[in-house]
Order: sequence, then structure tokens, then C-alpha cells
Amino acid sequence: PLLLCRFKNNRMDDVWLVDFYAPWCGYCKKLEPIWYEVGAELKNSGSPVRVGKMDATAYSGIASEFGVRGYPTIKLLKGDLAYNYKGPRTKEDIIDFANRVAGPSVRSLPSKQMFEHVLKRHDVLFVYIGGESPLKEKYIDVASELIVYTYFFSASEDVLPEGVDTDHASALLFIVFPRREVSVPSVIILNTSNEQYFLPSEPVESVEQLVIFIRSVLDGSAQAYGGDGIFQKIRRVAYDARSTIMSVFRSSPLLGCFLFGLPLGVISLMCYGICTAESDDSELMKREGLTDEEEEEEEEEEEEEERRRQAGKLEAPRDENVGDSEAEEKTATEKKLD
Repeated sequence: PLLLCRFKNNRMDDVWLVDFYAPWCGYCKKLEPIWYEVGAELKNSGSPVRVGKMDATAYSGIASEFGVRGYPTIKLLKGDLAYNYKGPRTKEDIIDFANRVAGPSVRSLPSKQMFEHVLKRHDVLFVYIGGESPLKEKYIDVASELIVYTYFFSASEDVLPEGVDTDHASALLFIVFPRREVSVPSVIILNTSNEQYFLPSEPVESVEQLVIFIRSVLDGSAQAYGGDGIFQKIRRVAYDARSTIMSVFRSSPLLGCFLFGLPLGVISLMCYGICTAESDDSELMKREGLTDEEEEEEEEEEEEEERRRQAGKLEAPRDENVGDSEAEEKTATEKKLD
């Protein structure tokens, strides 16, 4: 409770990099030594980012507040915003993510030297060229959301490298440096309004093929995947549940059997009891479903059967008496003969 109160009171004043984990999660245990290295590196470098970890099973309220659905989940908390980290779980990548998101969403490039330095350091980056304008305001809004993926910069036109021209006073440059090879498919178009994405039907190996792919998305001929429909949401929930269950069994099979086997056994016993209770009550329900005439006929049959049983009991002693009298007559006859 004390930790919970301190975290809620101080998280708005600082930038936090938090690892939400579960004690039984195997991936969380693998991340633990790397996480301590991340904390030590950021502290020694003088970074304003504070590093922490939280048991999401013990503090489920905070985990639910930040939308934690799997383990481990790494989030950078910056004011009212919470950024998810979905990159490789290595020290270098996590530190780069923390430094990128903790800083300003749009960084300024005041000189050509700084511009060239940035180009050498980053594979992909966005640069806004120009002064204050409605375009720059939108650029800053987009950068605050997409800073988790790449860097965003702003600069004046006189700091651009040679060979880069802009046709308008305000322009946006998207710069890509093919330093690494990627496997196909490596091009994806995401529609953030409805969470649909598009993949090329064939490998994109030229600018012409890329243009054709983009046009097919714009004219609606490209096949859309995903979406925010009810069935897609159900599939995502089912996938998250399956992933959680599989991670539990991989990390601790015995714990998985206890957590999921025990409730399954209880439910099976309850179903068995319900089924057997229905079979026992079927005869009573059958009797209750009879009409008045059928009930009278059944009662008459039962009374007739009872009279037959009583008559059988009365005939049995009479037969015994007859047998005794015959035996006495036979004995008397034998005596006379003697």
C-alpha cells in the first residue's frame, strides 16, 4: 500500500520506465538481469528516467489502469502518457527506447554538422523543414504518439545536406537508410483509424511496385487484414488468453496444472452432478406430465395388483391346512389297516 501511494503521487513528476511482471512468468525471469543492467546504465549516465518493476499480480489495480494484459510488459510513463515498448528485450534497445521517448517528441537540428551526425546514428527518421505552421503543430502531435518507433526532428532549410531540395516553404522529409537487409514482406500499411493493415501481394523490389501497392490501398482493391470489429476483438482476447496460458505452462507446468486443472475438475464434477440429477428427476417429471385419466388408470392398475397380492397371501395358508388334513386322514387309515 505504501509503495502504491508513493508511485501514484510521484509518477506524474518523473519519467518512469516500469517492468510489469508476474512471479511465475519465465520470460520475466529472463528479463530480470537485463533489467538491472538497464537501471544501472541509465543511472550512471545521468538520465532523468527512473527505472522500476512492479508485480502486476499483486498490484492488479495499477496493471489494469495501464492496460497490462501480458508479461512482461515494459512501459515508459511520461506525465499522462504511457508508451509501450515492443522491441527486442536487450539492454541497448531498451535504453535507446527510454532515452528517445523520455526526451522531447521533436528534436531541433541547429546545424549541418548536427544533421549529418543524426543521419549517421539513425536508420530511419522524420525531419520537419520550415517555421511555425499548422503543419508543424500536426507534426508534433503525431510525433508524440509515434516516438516509440523512430526519431522526429525539425530544422531550417539551410541545414539540409546538399542534394535535398524542398518545393515548398514547409516540407516533411522521411529519410530511410538501407543499412540492413530485411525479409519479405517488409512493407506494411497501417490504417490507425480502424486498425486495418495491408500487405503487398508480391515482394516489393522497386519504387514502381511500391507505388502500385500504395495505389491499390487507396482505391480499395488491396485486401485488408485486422480491423476493430467485434469478431477481431474476440480473436485478440482469445489470442491473449492462449498466450498467457502457454507462457504459464512453459515456465511452470505444475503451477499451470494447478491453476487451470483444478477449476476444470470442479466444473466437470458440477456438470456430472447436474446430469445425474436430471436423470433421477425424469421419472417424477414423467409422472407430473400425466393427464387425470391416465393417473386414474394407473391407480386402478396399482390397486388391482395389490388385491392380487393379498389374494395370493390368503390362498397360501388354505393350501397348507388342506395338506395337513389329508396327512391326518392318511395316518388314521394306516392305523385301521394295522
